[in-house]
Formats: sequence, structure tokens, C-alpha cells
Amino acid sequence: MSALHATALAGGDRSRLGTKLPARERLALLLDEGSFAEDGLLANALDEGLPADAVITGSGTVDGRPVAVIAHDPTVKAGSWGRRTVDKQIRILERADRDLLPVFYLVDSAGGRLTDQLGFHPGPRGAARIFHLQVRLSGRVPQLCCLFGPSAAGGAYMPAFCDWVGMVDGNASMYLASPRIAEKAIGEVVTLEEMGGARMHTSVSGCGDQLCADDAEAIAAARRLLTYLPSSWRERPARGPARPPARTDWDGVLPASFRSAYDVGAVVDRILDEGTFFEIKARWAKEIVIGLGRLDGHVVGIVANQPKVRSGAIQVDSSDKAARFIAFCDAFNVPLVFLADIPGFMIGSVVERQGIIRHGAKMVAAMSSAEVPRFCVVLRKAFAAGYYAMSCPGFEPRATIALAGAQIGAMAGEAAVNAVWANHIAAIEDPAERAAFIAGRVEELDAELDAVRLADELLVDAVVDPTALRGELERRLAAAQGWERSQDRRHHGAFPV
Repeated sequence: MSALHATALAGGDRSRLGTKLPARERLALLLDEGSFAEDGLLANALDEGLPADAVITGSGTVDGRPVAVIAHDPTVKAGSWGRRTVDKQIRILERADRDLLPVFYLVDSAGGRLTDQLGFHPGPRGAARIFHLQVRLSGRVPQLCCLFGPSAAGGAYMPAFCDWVGMVDGNASMYLASPRIAEKAIGEVVTLEEMGGARMHTSVSGCGDQLCADDAEAIAAARRLLTYLPSSWRERPARGPARPPARTDWDGVLPASFRSAYDVGAVVDRILDEGTFFEIKARWAKEIVIGLGRLDGHVVGIVANQPKVRSGAIQVDSSDKAARFIAFCDAFNVPLVFLADIPGFMIGSVVERQGIIRHGAKMVAAMSSAEVPRFCVVLRKAFAAGYYAMSCPGFEPRATIALAGAQIGAMAGEAAVNAVWANHIAAIEDPAERAAFIAGRVEELDAELDAVRLADELLVDAVVDPTALRGELERRLAAAQGWERSQDRRHHGAFPV
């Protein structure tokens, strides 16, 4: 091997890595041993002597599946982008588009080199071409990002166009302008963590999907996520070995009172195969829970209201969270199971000013346009337009299943009584008479909302006890395995919303 090869493989100054792994060690953790075929190793080796020009690109396999990789090298000019850096990334993305290869982005870059602006910024083979290809790939192949360090300025959009972003706590950051530039430009004094750190993006902005302790954890999570996905939109997720759920006992899981909170994770544990739930965006918009898992070995997407957070009412951020995930599952042929226990969309002037109607419409539109098999399960209650967003019968789910004792309606009985008979109730002077009137009307309305009454009217397909729910879903999912898209149309991407 020549000295140029050796220099390129060695990379740059490792003293600046701190707790971070070198780029080639990251690739070794990601890819199957001996599978990596590298492109452009000697890029910029003669003119400036920059090892691989700060980015490692090529193809390899993950658990035997061919993938494309982009790995920034922070030891070489802080992983910054010049003309050749950009061209290498464009070339591998063009190949991924041509050959339908999932793409792993191992991001750790200070952004474009201001000393090479004509090389990386304005032209048809500039950085914009990278983002154009990412959008073209969206919904065609999985794009998974491990963010180990900075992703700065325009380069911050590389993670943003990915389907999943794992961010390393304490090291990863995303920002359009650094704190120093923000102070100079708009007078804001802010820390890097506040501006674009991993904890902020995984809990406040929603730009990050998972907070990871270190590089190895982020790579392991990305590898695991790929096991739930097909290599492209033309395929279906592979079935894995079937396992029983982690728990089968339902005593005490669902409180009798609709006002009482509980953790919907306990329901997920009793439906999915043990140890298979891969939660996404767990730290953000916690009133809704999303993630991938297996049911009798089959991959499914879970969209579940979380009663222990804000009563499970859908908010602005949770609308966006669910909409993006639903589109992602539909793009990659993953059936969806909606677990509804919802009082409705959040109300009040604060959320109205935030555009709850507009954001809620995104979730409803994503759900309505998803052609993968959808199943709606009403755990305790499903009221108002929140029921619509959770794939109610009007949106043609494969089945609507309610647990015994569940209620479905435009409004809970007690609230409806106070709305409809407010003046009559106010006119009743005797407290006992007033209470009896309210109780009678609530009982009448509750009877109308009961799941059995709705099943009698063919408004739900099945009413089951909790212990029978998993089996009911297994059978219905098995019956839907031969599903096909309704028409030959251009496939959509899982775009940000």
C-alpha cells in the first residue's frame, strides 16, 4: 500500500475526538466485518493532503443486507465539506437511488468550508444536490442518521431529511447558526446545548428521535431499527421469530375510571412480542407513543395515546409526531395499530393560536392516506375528533376493536349532559333533585356510547376482553398479509411535516 493510502486511512488529528470514536471505528461497528467497499479514499490526497477529504463513503452490509454509508471524519478539518467532500456524498447517494440501498449517515461535521464556497455551495453538484437526493430517496429506502458531533448551518438539514436521528448526549448538536453567530447577528446569548444540543432536540424541537449515551449505542440502535424495515419501498418487512408478550396479566392495567391515568406502555407490553418494541421520539410530545414492534413476528407500527401525560389529549407537537410516523410506516409497508384512549384534541386559546386545527389535520391526512392495513383499538374511551385521528371506521381501518366497557362518542356522557341541559340543571333548586337528574341523563348517554351498543349497530367490529386482544389482533393481521395498494400511483415520501 502506498504512503498516500496509509495517510488517508489514518485520518487526521485524533486528539480532538475526546469521547468520540474515530470514523472508521464507527463504520466497523455498523457494518459486517470485511464487507466495506470504499469509494474515493484518495480524494484530495495530492492538492491539500486531506485524508479522504473528511468523509468516508461506500457500501457494505448490515446483517447481510447491502447498504450505503456516509461517515464524516471530524479529525480532518472538523469533518467540513469542500468540493470533493460534497461530490463523494452525491455519488454514493446517486448509487443508493439507482440500486435502492438503505443509507446510513454517520454525521459529525462543522459544515461547509468557507474557504471553498464556490466548490461546495452554489453549483449543480453542490451541497444542495445532496438534499435533493435525500428528498428523492425519502420513502424509497430507509435513511438512518447517527449524529455524533455537530451538524452545522445548511448541513443541519442532512439529519432533518432522514427517517430517524439518534443523537449522542453531550456531543451531538444541530443548528443553523452557532451561538457565536447568533450573538453577533441577533444579540442572543445562548449556550450550544440550549441552541441545538442532543437533549434539546430530543425533548423540545423533536428534530432528534433518540438520545444515546455514546457512539456505540447510537450505532446499535440504528442497526436494530433496520431490522424492522424493508430495504426499499418495493419490499415488505421481514417476519421474525414469533414470541409471546412480556406480560399476559391484565389485572389493574386499565383503571375503571376514565379520569384515572395509567401508562399505555403496559398495554403495549401485553400486545407485542416480548422485547421487540422500538420506541421513537420517546422524549418529545409524550402524550402520544409511537414505535415499531413485532406481533406474532410481523412488524407493526404502534400509535398510542398516553393517558398519564396530559390525559392523552393530542397536542400540536404530538399531531406532528404521529403524522410523520404514520407516513413513514406507510412508505415502508408497515401495518399500523392505533391504541385509542383519548378525550380528544387539546382545546383552549393557547393551542388554537399554535394552530392545533392545522396540525391535527396533518395527522388525520397522514392516517387517511396510509394504505397499509390499519387497526383501531379503543382501550377505554375515544371522544370527539381525537377518535377520527386514531383511525376510526370512517377512515376504513381493517377493523375497529373495542375492549369491553369502552365508550365512543362525540363527547363523554357527563360533559354532554352539562352542555345540553345546562340551563335546565341551573334551574333545579333542590341539590338532590339536581344530582338525580344529572345522574339519569349521564346513564342514558353512557348507554348510547357503550361499545356493545355500538357493536349492535355495526359501528365497531368486535368487543373483546383485554386478555383476548392480542389474539384478535394476531388473527386480523394474519388475514391482511395479502394486502395490496389500491392503485398504481407514484409512491410518496415520509416528508417532514
